[in-house]
Formats: sequence, C-alpha cells, structure tokens
Amino acid sequence: MTRDELAIFDSQAVRDGLSYPDCIQVVREVMQALSSGTTRQLLRTMISLGPGRTFAQMPGALGDHAMFGTKTISVFADPNRPGLRRHRGLVVLFEPEEGRPVAVADAEEITHIRTAAATAVATDALARTDAKTLLIVGTGSQAHAHLKALPLVRSFERVLIWGRSPDTADALTKEYRHLGTERADDLEAATRTADVICTLTAASEPVIFGDWVQPGTHVNLIGSSGPGPVEVDSALVAKSRYIADSTASARDAAAEFLVARAAGIVGEDHIVGEIGDVLLGRIAGRTSDRDITLYKSLGHAAQDLAAAAHLYRSSRR
Repeated sequence: MTRDELAIFDSQAVRDGLSYPDCIQVVREVMQALSSGTTRQLLRTMISLGPGRTFAQMPGALGDHAMFGTKTISVFADPNRPGLRRHRGLVVLFEPEEGRPVAVADAEEITHIRTAAATAVATDALARTDAKTLLIVGTGSQAHAHLKALPLVRSFERVLIWGRSPDTADALTKEYRHLGTERADDLEAATRTADVICTLTAASEPVIFGDWVQPGTHVNLIGSSGPGPVEVDSALVAKSRYIADSTASARDAAAEFLVARAAGIVGEDHIVGEIGDVLLGRIAGRTSDRDITLYKSLGHAAQDLAAAAHLYRSSRR
C-alpha cells in the first residue's frame, strides 16, 4: 500500500483485523479518553426517512493531533422481519498531519464488534466478580457479538438466551452450546436468576421490569439508541446505579432515562457518571454486592474511530 492509497476494509476485512480482545482494550482506552476530555465528538445527528428508517452521522476526533473522522450510517428496519434492523454505512478515517483520508471501513461490522466490546468493558467494571449467569435478551447480530465478547471478561457457568421467536433462540442456543447456553422461555424467571443481563432488542415497549431484577444484578441496555423505544421500565431505571457511556448523550438520547425523568421518577443527577469515570477511578462502579448496576450504551464516534484506527494501524504493520 502506498502512502496516499486509501485503505478499504469491507466486512470480512473488519472481522479478520479487529479481534474482540483487541477491541475490548481499544474501547477501554477510548472511553477513558472520552471522560478525560482528550477526545471530542458532537452529538449524533439523525434524519428520519419515514417509519423505521433513519440516516445518522457521528463526527469525532481522537485528540488534537490524532486520527479524526466520521461514521455515516443508515438504520433501517426490515418490514418483513419484525425486530430486525440493519446498520449499514461507513467509517471514514483521516490522519492528523495533513488531513488526508486514509481509510474507509464497513460501519456495520465495526458497530457489531465495538458495541459488544464496550459492553464487555462495562460488565468487567460493574458486574460482581462472582457473576455466573448471563441472560441475553434478543437473538440478532448483536447477540452473536455479545456471546463472543462477554465470556472474555467473566467465567459464566450458564448463558440464558431469550427471543421472541423460540426457533431463532433455539438455533442461537445450539450454535453457542460450548458456552453452556440454554433457551429461556420464561423471561421473568430468567431475569430473576441472572447475574448479568444484556438487552439487545428492537423493542418499543419494556421487555424487562424492575420488579424482576434482583439485588446485585448488572444490566446492560443496548438496543435503544435514541429517544422513543425503551427496553426496560422506569422502575428499573430508578432502582439502579445508572452509569452512561456519555452523560451528555444519555441526557439527549437515552430513552429509558428520558421517560423516567419526564415522569418525575428520577432527576438529572440520577446518572452517577460515565463508564470512563469508573475506569479512571473517579467514581465507584458499584458500592456493594447488592447494587443493581445499569450501563446505558448509546455508542459513540470515538469508539468507531478508535476501532477503525486500530484496524488501519494493524494493516499498515
């Protein structure tokens, strides 16, 4: 590859070049940088193109003299397959010396890997060290990614998988049976036994309720990335120790928090801080083994750009 040649990473190249252990470390570092103010990013802009169709842009910079760029993506629901959404787009990366574009990468695949990596980072920081039962709520592409990432940070003895389609949940259970997976048919019962819960759905109404979640549980909310659709009820938000990936973004787009705040159930100060603050030791992740910790994942340009930069540098080496 020549100096001025643009590197192109399609979905297979992203999968080949961005391992989950590497991405977990990349995300761990960039979330600390985000909370430290080293990185900069704007709140994402979203344009509605009709029901179930969104176009979004997420610009950011990894530092004053570091890589910068943007993620441009479409999020379209499949009208023939309720609950299925595709995130198609590009991450465009620029180098900091001359401002040249140096790489273009498949955004959908980067999103899959870095989202699960971010959940793994949060789970490592917030879940009890003796967590043994994982519940995956949802059976789409993010379920696959999380089943690859989360066992890297905790040694789960049971992995419960729930989906609206028992057949799809059963297929996922069989594919990952080496992890000790079981299909969960009763979501309430599964929630009551789980130590770590990941919601990875396209639900518009709560699928997990606060009364179900037991003391000591860690919950990752991932499926809803904008105002409107919620995956859990306000009772769970209220009883949780609420950690955001970005406080500014959570106050703007974390649907579950916004609903609880609008109802007067929680205030602005209910967001304890950012996961980067926990990683930096500025705040405690959990204060006791009975805390219900909650991590709200909205996803950020800094994560996408850091993952793309790692991919680009690795390919250059």
